[in-house]
Amino acid sequence: MSSTPGEVEMADGAKPVGTQRTRLIGGPGMLLVWLYGVMVVGAVSRSAYQISTEFDRAPLAYSLSAIAALVYAFITYTLVRGGETARKAALACCAAELVGVLVVGTWTLVEPSAFPDATVWSDFGMGYLFIPVLLPVTAVFWLRRARTAAAV
Repeated sequence: MSSTPGEVEMADGAKPVGTQRTRLIGGPGMLLVWLYGVMVVGAVSRSAYQISTEFDRAPLAYSLSAIAALVYAFITYTLVRGGETARKAALACCAAELVGVLVVGTWTLVEPSAFPDATVWSDFGMGYLFIPVLLPVTAVFWLRRARTAAAV
């Protein structure tokens, strides 16, 4: 039997109704996982290089890029994991991500001198084709839809 912690599995391998993990990566969810995965690679690569080679030039910007990488990695993990708890965690993290993108994006426009170099979320993600601002909005809609689909 290969149930994960907290899940019940019957002798025949089936799970009782109500304990099966809701898949979050079906249909458009798979595209979200792919896009978040790409953003993880981009943000991790960017922040790791910048922190290791020129951190003293723009510590705030490079630290925010590293935080963005962690956020993207966590959301990717929760989408792949599936289940109601993961869906709620991903939803909360996507909402926090959106707030971060809006705050950092506005901050970089209002006070550009605070950012001698760009972050992943600078100018609302313009350097990443605005994917950082569009992705959490899309993910929130998808995760809310996944909740209502699981309730049916």
